Amino acid sequence: MLVLSKLCTSGIRNRITSKLLVLNTHTFCKLPSNNRSLSASVRLFTNTLKKNQLTFLKNATRSNQTVTVHFSSTQCKKSKKFVGSWLLLCSGMVFVAVSLGGITRLTESGLSMVNWRFLGEKMPLTQQQWIEEFEKYQQYPEFKILNKDMTLEDFKRIWWMEYIHRMWGRLIGVTFIVPASYFWLKGMLSPRMKLKVLALGGLIGLQGLMGWYMVKSGLEDRFDGPGDIPRVSQYRLAAHLGLALGIYAGFFYNALDYLVPAKSMPIDLFREHNISSKFSLLASKLVKLKNFVYATKGLIFLTALSGAFVAGLDAGLIYNSFPKMADKWIPDDILAFYPFLRNFTENPTTVQFDHRILGITTLTMITLVGCMSRKLSIPGRGSKAVVALVAFGYLQVLLGITTLLNYVPIPLAASHQSGSLLLLSSIVWLCHELKFVHRLPK
Repeated sequence: MLVLSKLCTSGIRNRITSKLLVLNTHTFCKLPSNNRSLSASVRLFTNTLKKNQLTFLKNATRSNQTVTVHFSSTQCKKSKKFVGSWLLLCSGMVFVAVSLGGITRLTESGLSMVNWRFLGEKMPLTQQQWIEEFEKYQQYPEFKILNKDMTLEDFKRIWWMEYIHRMWGRLIGVTFIVPASYFWLKGMLSPRMKLKVLALGGLIGLQGLMGWYMVKSGLEDRFDGPGDIPRVSQYRLAAHLGLALGIYAGFFYNALDYLVPAKSMPIDLFREHNISSKFSLLASKLVKLKNFVYATKGLIFLTALSGAFVAGLDAGLIYNSFPKMADKWIPDDILAFYPFLRNFTENPTTVQFDHRILGITTLTMITLVGCMSRKLSIPGRGSKAVVALVAFGYLQVLLGITTLLNYVPIPLAASHQSGSLLLLSSIVWLCHELKFVHRLPK
């Protein structure tokens, strides 16, 4: 695509400022009649455009008229499809990893593997190797306090769950690094995308370290109180989940950029025309919607993180009623911990209460997004993204309530965690469709 920006024509009565025109490399734009003299210069640039050019910037001057032509990444369609499909595959694999992590937590399998190696742990193949692995597990608090009666067969079940989760994470690393290196060397990544690839790669590496740092917290000899239960730190669990959500959103958003690019907004054009006031009003409303959508995205992310604290403290196993908690709107022990701030991250009652409030608030904001969007003409596939957002929002709340009322059965709880990713996907998709919504210059 050719993007002509800052088209300034001196001596022409109908001056056009801050105008953005988009041309296809195979179709020449219909310039205004008094700008026909520019056509020869622009056509010269279009003829020089070749497949797989990365960045090209050139100025053309004719009859005291200046045209700045920005050639963005002009990868062929196949290259973009390959890169986009790779990013989408990575996001899908992260989705599966988060779901596996949730099941690992729900089945209390996360502390079954007491060692961590960069390239992966050796899988026991013989009965003697399984016994040795089980003996390692028996040296740590979870077995001593909770699982004294565990058999070797029971241990194998939880060990396999944690092993699959870890190896899937390493498979994500391989799936990311190998294609990324190929695309980089072949020049299929723009300079900006290269920075994003480096950032995503760094986050993946950090996520692996955070995973072990989290598991390590459950292997320490710090559970000596009468009510202490060996478990991973809820703080590290939330950090582990937060990183996963960030990585997933990064892959998914950039995959959309390659596979289904957002459509540019026409409201920035011709603001000097008589209908500029209508465009300005539309732009203002769309900007308000965009800001509200971004705020909703932040709240969705925060609600998901609060869910990590619920899981880390097993807070879903208390007050299994809705909407009240033990026939009260505000339970008596909501501020039982001292100092005061500890309640929000360490008191199971407060953690569950906060998750309820955040969930209801998030659903309210999602509903408002749906209502606001009905009155506006959202560009591209934005209306479909809104429908997905509202549908997944109500589904997620329904799953959460059902999970609570049934005392957190594994299938429902795992579905609730996966539902948070579907909800995040829909809000990321909507943000992507609104990326070109900007306030008109005054």
